[in-house]
Amino acid sequence: MSEPPPSESQLEETASMSGEQDGKTELSHDIVNALRQLQAGGGAPQYSPTPTPTQGNGEESAAMKQDHTPPPQSEWDRLRAQLRERPVDADGWLSLVDLAEESGDIEKIKQTYEGMLEVYPNTPSVQIAYLKHFLDDPSQFGQAEALFRRFLLRTTPSVELLKFYLTYIRRVTTGPNAREVIRKCYDFALGHVGQDKDSYEIWQDYINFLKAGETNTTWEEQQKMDAVRKAYQHAVQIPMENVKRLWEEYQDFENGLNRITAKKFISDLTEAHMQARTVLNQLQEHLTVLFPPPPPPKNNRPAIWLPRPPTFNPNDRALVQRWRLYLKWEESNPLEIEEKDRTTFLQRVQSVYRKAVVRMRYYSEIWYMAYAWTNSIGKTDEAIALLKSGIEANPASFVLNFAYAEALELQGNFAEVHATYEKFLEVLRKDLEATEERINSANSSNSSIGSQNSQKTESNAMDITPNQSQLQLQATSPNSSFATQAADEKPPKNKELLDKRTDYGIVYIMYMRFGRRAEGLKSARNIFGKARRDRWTPWEVYEAAALMEYHCGNKDVQVASRIFEKGMETFGDEVEFVLRYLGFLISINDENNARALFERVIGTFSPEKARPLWERWARYEYQYGDLAAAQKLEKRMAEVYPSDPPIKRFAERHKYLNIDAIAVRDLGFVLGRQSARSSGMLGRADTIQSLMASQAKETPPAPSSSKRQSSPETRRRDDSRTEYPSKRPRPASPVPARERDREWRDGRDGREGSRRRHGSPMWEREREREAPPRRNFKEDREEDKGVALPGVLSWFIGTLPSSNSFDGPVFRTDDLMQVFRNAVIPSSTAARARSPPSASRPGGRPPPDYGPYQGPGGGRRGRW
Repeated sequence: MSEPPPSESQLEETASMSGEQDGKTELSHDIVNALRQLQAGGGAPQYSPTPTPTQGNGEESAAMKQDHTPPPQSEWDRLRAQLRERPVDADGWLSLVDLAEESGDIEKIKQTYEGMLEVYPNTPSVQIAYLKHFLDDPSQFGQAEALFRRFLLRTTPSVELLKFYLTYIRRVTTGPNAREVIRKCYDFALGHVGQDKDSYEIWQDYINFLKAGETNTTWEEQQKMDAVRKAYQHAVQIPMENVKRLWEEYQDFENGLNRITAKKFISDLTEAHMQARTVLNQLQEHLTVLFPPPPPPKNNRPAIWLPRPPTFNPNDRALVQRWRLYLKWEESNPLEIEEKDRTTFLQRVQSVYRKAVVRMRYYSEIWYMAYAWTNSIGKTDEAIALLKSGIEANPASFVLNFAYAEALELQGNFAEVHATYEKFLEVLRKDLEATEERINSANSSNSSIGSQNSQKTESNAMDITPNQSQLQLQATSPNSSFATQAADEKPPKNKELLDKRTDYGIVYIMYMRFGRRAEGLKSARNIFGKARRDRWTPWEVYEAAALMEYHCGNKDVQVASRIFEKGMETFGDEVEFVLRYLGFLISINDENNARALFERVIGTFSPEKARPLWERWARYEYQYGDLAAAQKLEKRMAEVYPSDPPIKRFAERHKYLNIDAIAVRDLGFVLGRQSARSSGMLGRADTIQSLMASQAKETPPAPSSSKRQSSPETRRRDDSRTEYPSKRPRPASPVPARERDREWRDGRDGREGSRRRHGSPMWEREREREAPPRRNFKEDREEDKGVALPGVLSWFIGTLPSSNSFDGPVFRTDDLMQVFRNAVIPSSTAARARSPPSASRPGGRPPPDYGPYQGPGGGRRGRW
């Protein structure tokens, strides 16, 4: 009889005793590890002599290993394991369902559908396909009823599920109270989906059920007719399929009872019914694109449709746009439901949003729209529940997590807000680590390939003669210098990782803001302390903490400066952070420390990276320093940037804000100042064509000039800026960026925001007279529909830079095509004539090497 394995305390005592006797802690740890392994084995050690070649223990161990080899996994097990790692894989789930259905194993079928409903809750097609397995055998009705209670009471029911449920209820319900039970089930179904476009069958079955009721007295007959009339009157006002047929049936019903009263009832409902039929046509245009048919199944199971995560390609963006338009249209009350029937209107919109979050489960914007609307009607608890469900589907969503945290903060639930931010940071941290691991593995594989290539190059170089070697070195010198230049810099930082790290810092900044608002500055300091210990914290968190201490901590300059200095230890190689620190010192008028910081860091950056620092300090010297110091600084900058012309620094010294008189008056550059005084905003640099357009508006053409001579290029350029403004608006833009942004958020089409209004300029009205007639509404709707691109084109478009990276002029495609049509292209044999000077540059020229500096990053993040 073997002794029981030693306990943990005995292991520690043994380790301490052995450590005291031998004086070697390493030995004690080895003993502890050995004993723990024996304890895990559950028995005393079995000692065996060291095997010799003649003992054959190697064969026995190999045989034992073969005996303990796990059996190979089935395809269902392998796919299920993959889906546990990557649950959001619609194609994988559909394949798993097919495998489970083919196997016929009810346990596998249950596991498959239960796992699918965890990832895709409230999906009607999955619920119906799951329920069908328990409706053929009466012994399984208990399981079916349990699923019905779970799907109908705990989740959001759908039209398809409720039709399936009503069919089951009418099939199994018997007894004297059967009609009452069935009637309550119909009332439950119509209370949830009675306003749906596809609820015609439920209404028709309900009306037929009421008509089939037996009556014994005149009063009961009258009650039945009143119930049928009420159902008809409610149904014919709903924009659903076959509503016209219901209207005809209702007319026959009323005329069959009493033609005199029928005329009154029908006339009272005619307007509402016609409005429903009109809205139905608009509704069908919306929903045709939003609800495509599901893929056909491989076997006899019902078709299953599953939502897929977005890649935000053109198709995804078009789909979101269509949903946004549809939801806003539903909120606008197209049925013109009166205030007395507000409950009906709220029920309709709420059911639409419930359907939207099921179909667009992985689109955070749709979830937020549902939350905002639900919160606007006073249902705060339901709105917060929507946010919570949206975060379960999109745990890395910034908009949903921030909205959830703010909603909880308004309720005073500060502990839950802390938990929300901590959980959100953990999700983003795991994503950062996964991204880093992926990038490192890719870099390691590339480096291994590069080392193999270098070894091949060295082996080939052994066979090259000295002259050939010298020629080869001369030929590859540009590449080698490029490699050396890249190696001299800091370790490369992946752009994707940097962007995610910056977004990660935004969460910490919002977390600190919450702590200061709700619990005071001490809480914000504790959160910043956590951020300092986090290796993924970017420099923006340090700047936000320093400014918070300065503005909210009684302008404590010393604490803010210490935070900046602490950030310099980690982010001293980040030009933007140093620029923020320098700007802060200048803003608090700490000239000595600002000068010391500038002199300390300016030599640590390359001239290309250090230019924002030079420019920022030069602006300070020009405005508040003396002339000698400014000239001394310019001399240093001339040594660092020898290619800059001397007049550039001189012009920068005599410039204020966006006013550069030297560039405009003496050098011929064209800088737009537009309506800076009237709008109260700084002007932006415009192209020469746009300035000519403004001159054309001020100077009307001569009476004898033809339409071709009235500068159509001027009208095109100015009109293109009016109708298609840049996506990144600049100050004093001709089209207000706020209006353009509102149109985008409201989901309106770009043409709607650019309609001509009364009092438009003369050249604009002339352009409208020359333009072809407007297309009708149906053509515009056809054009608005999303275009399905081939996979190769979608991939290519996805590799292109974002549209936000382009801040130049936006051209109209029709105008460009017209220019190409009217272009006179000479033949290749004809002599090329010298092109005349461009008439669009009167007295001006593009800046060759002198342009006013706009700040680091084009002023995108600049604060000072």
